[in-house]
Amino acid sequence: MKKKLVSMLLVAAMAVSLVACGGTAQNAPESSTTAADSTEAATEEAAAEEAASRPNRLIYGSTTEISGDLGNAWWTNNASDKKIRDLINDYNVITFDQQGAMLVNSTVVDGDIESTENEDGSKTFTVKIKEGLTYNNGEPITAADYVAYALVAYSPATLEAAAGVVADSVVGSAEYQSGESNVISGLRLLDDYTYAITIVPEYLPYFYELSYADLSPLYLPMYAPNATLTVKDDGEGVYLDGGELNADDINASRFIYEGRVSAGPYQIKKVDTGTLQAELVINPNYAGNFEGQKPTIETLVIVKTESATAIDSLKTGAVDLLDTLTDGNLEINPALDLVDAGGFTYVDFERNGYGKLQFACDFGPTQFPAVRQAVAYLLDRNEFANQFCAGYGSVVDGPYGLCMWMYQDSQEFFADNIDSYSYDPAKAIELLEADGWVLNADGSEYSGTGTRYKEVTAEEAGTYALNVTLPDGRILMPLHIMWSSSEDNPVSELLVVMLANGQQTADAGMVIEQTVMSFTDLLNYMYRDASVDAKYGVPTYGMFNLATGFTQLYSQAYEMSMKDEYMGTYNNNFIKDEKLATLAWDMVYGVEAGDDATYLDMWQQFMDRWNELLPDVPLYSNIYYTVHADWLEGYDQSSYWEFEDAVLYATIANAE
Repeated sequence: MKKKLVSMLLVAAMAVSLVACGGTAQNAPESSTTAADSTEAATEEAAAEEAASRPNRLIYGSTTEISGDLGNAWWTNNASDKKIRDLINDYNVITFDQQGAMLVNSTVVDGDIESTENEDGSKTFTVKIKEGLTYNNGEPITAADYVAYALVAYSPATLEAAAGVVADSVVGSAEYQSGESNVISGLRLLDDYTYAITIVPEYLPYFYELSYADLSPLYLPMYAPNATLTVKDDGEGVYLDGGELNADDINASRFIYEGRVSAGPYQIKKVDTGTLQAELVINPNYAGNFEGQKPTIETLVIVKTESATAIDSLKTGAVDLLDTLTDGNLEINPALDLVDAGGFTYVDFERNGYGKLQFACDFGPTQFPAVRQAVAYLLDRNEFANQFCAGYGSVVDGPYGLCMWMYQDSQEFFADNIDSYSYDPAKAIELLEADGWVLNADGSEYSGTGTRYKEVTAEEAGTYALNVTLPDGRILMPLHIMWSSSEDNPVSELLVVMLANGQQTADAGMVIEQTVMSFTDLLNYMYRDASVDAKYGVPTYGMFNLATGFTQLYSQAYEMSMKDEYMGTYNNNFIKDEKLATLAWDMVYGVEAGDDATYLDMWQQFMDRWNELLPDVPLYSNIYYTVHADWLEGYDQSSYWEFEDAVLYATIANAE
């Protein structure tokens, strides 16, 4: 099972301004206190009282709006929705420490996880859950709740609702998902607190093998409110008894707020998609993270802010923390000025991800590698990174973050093998001409100005709306790229100037047409998610700009897979290249756990092929800055330790 990731929020609060008018010192008796002095003293006294008794509340600001989609991991949530989801859910069997190391969650698991190699080449992991864990509503959590996660995630109904998790790594899961069987034979409920999960030989070895044992608790009534489902195992595997799951109920589970049953450090008090604000409060039944750590900050408020006004919101107290700032000029430098002025502090760390131009590689001009490469040559990425990051980041040449050990151990390899696509408009034109973009709209030889066209086959033409069919039946495709970008996005604004409206782009005969939309719409078009609206399922945009992060389990096996069922759910580039897909798969599924040298070699080979095909134009990987009020104490964030992890250890000085 593989999770998709993919991005951030604020509200306005009221700032109080005190204005004093009064007599001057000359008019007042020598021993008296002036009105200004009185006002200053009153202000200082009020500040002292506030500091002595501060609300036990933290307001988190994010530039990504809350859409309200809290769907489980088989859906893709935007950054703010995922932040909420992660704060209200926990108790995974496998977790990660502050350095990103994978480990067994000792709060959840009783003893060690047992693994057994079977004669047929499969492998079984046996997990015993500790007694005493409960949901936020007080109901007990048992092994059946963990098994329920797989039964819902792998169900045909979830596949219908979300194109969900493609189930084929667990023995019997493919038959269960297809509807051939109502039992997952490789998942066993051995007793009230013990389950076993068996992995098919085809998915072994696996570099992150321990993660196969990982499940998290799922509250069945939330996914089947009109049935009384229970998990059963009669000796042949687990199944659901008492009714059936259906796609409508599973889809509706994403948007349950009031009374939502969860098992994380916080629980939902309110989600308001109108004001783009969510309020979370401590879950009193939470047993702690893998170290037993529980939160002490009573209330978290997550609010939407705009990049242009985020620092003002921090300064005025409308928000208390701005997470992972990226824009050097608009965000980081002004935030550091606030820190210098007093009252604020920060943490900085390398990003485990990168900003990018992402291409749809199966239709329109961007289906051709030469076009994707030409776009890279037409953008001065070094200057782009300098302007956007302002010294707090640098250009990357592949799908990685600066913090990754694989990248840090590959400097010589990158220097010798990886094309940096340095700014070269002449090279872009050379590539385009060699790829056949040498015609005018009427089929004549390209005149040297205006949009280039290429003669394409019917298969290449597809349904691209801008194609031209000549009287003789030839189909011409214009070098016209439809670009989806999110609103109020400084990266988009810079790309308009440096790429879309750049003279070098026009001189190359390329048109990049920008359409600005909400980030939620952008994601729906990128995933071609027809389950939201049929319009999203129609290939429309060939280019998107956004950023993505990686988990500690770095893999591109599903993201580069050629299987149709992965298109749009994991493979969001819609790229099909056998060599790339094989390298991505073998990098993790052909390497034994702990064999770092082989993994690194495969990673480098994958990067080399990816760099050649260029499904994205990497823009930057930056140094993140999280800036917050200095009364938030003990807050320590890093590349692998995000806000939802760090906030459990933080406290508010002099909280009520």
